[in-house]
Amino acid sequence: MKKILVINVGSTSTKVAYYEDRDCKCKANLEHPTEELAKFGDVMEQKDYRREKVEQFCRENGIDIKSLDAITARGGHTRPITGGVYEINDIMLREQASGEFGRHPSDVGSAIAYKMAEGTSAKAFVVDPPVTDEYFPLARYGGHPLMPRQSRFHALSHKATAKRYCRENGLDYEHINLITIHLGGGSSIAMHSNGKMIDGTNGIEGDGPFSTNRSGVLIAKYLADIIYSEKYTKEEVYKMIQGKGGLMAYLGEQDVQKCSEMAKTDPHAREVLEAMMYQTAKFAAGVSVAVNGKVDQILITGGIAHSKWLTDILKERLSFIAPITLYPGENEMESLSTGTYEALTGQVEIKRIED
Repeated sequence: MKKILVINVGSTSTKVAYYEDRDCKCKANLEHPTEELAKFGDVMEQKDYRREKVEQFCRENGIDIKSLDAITARGGHTRPITGGVYEINDIMLREQASGEFGRHPSDVGSAIAYKMAEGTSAKAFVVDPPVTDEYFPLARYGGHPLMPRQSRFHALSHKATAKRYCRENGLDYEHINLITIHLGGGSSIAMHSNGKMIDGTNGIEGDGPFSTNRSGVLIAKYLADIIYSEKYTKEEVYKMIQGKGGLMAYLGEQDVQKCSEMAKTDPHAREVLEAMMYQTAKFAAGVSVAVNGKVDQILITGGIAHSKWLTDILKERLSFIAPITLYPGENEMESLSTGTYEALTGQVEIKRIED
């Protein structure tokens, strides 16, 4: 039996779960009040604070850390790497701590897993981290050499959903073409072909459809005009792209459920939500050209996938490409544990970042 602790660090909470083989025995969403997090500067300073919360969860649930086979985190920002299960090492931790490749609370998770595994027989892993990069060459062109397209999106969710579909339908992920659409706090799209995500959208940095608080693609001239108007700081422009774009900019609200309630009586709110789904469908259709339209299945996941109204819009606009399957909600914890179990049992290779 393999004992696995899974840690998924978010902006204001840390999700943690304990698995024995593939079975989840207990889990919790550890909330971190804003006033507590405000005591820290850089997010990496939170690692000891968050680790203590995770260790407290273990104590309260009778989990002996020394008996664990693996402690797995979602993974953070390093140099671009291919997907898979990676053993956390000093090189990975150094690159995440540097901030050179981006910064997100998920960077803290790797440091926590590594520290908790020290002095035990447990291995520390990350699975399909957000810097997973499997783009084919043509997908990297952004229209100017100084602005290449980069693979940064919900890699774990996309990989997990694709593999789950294959597993449940007796299909080989290495020999199938799938489009996955993640609809959550941010949205992203991926084109899977022969076991790799060969194209996708980077919503964090202004690519793809607009979402709850992200702008997606903007007209370059308008963005340049805003920047050189000197009315906004660099930080304020960044916020337009991520944080105060999308639904937040149009409706002053990023909660899709609340926006959907608004849409029942407000035609403008309804049109904005329909436009968000239209853009999502347009970009999903766009990545299909990477395989000349030969898509076997389209998969929709994430919290917004619970909305029948919104997913019906996608189905209507995308069903001409391929059949569509829904996987509502997030399945990241299960994905992390499954990847770890497969690595521990020799079903998949354990990779490492090397100098």
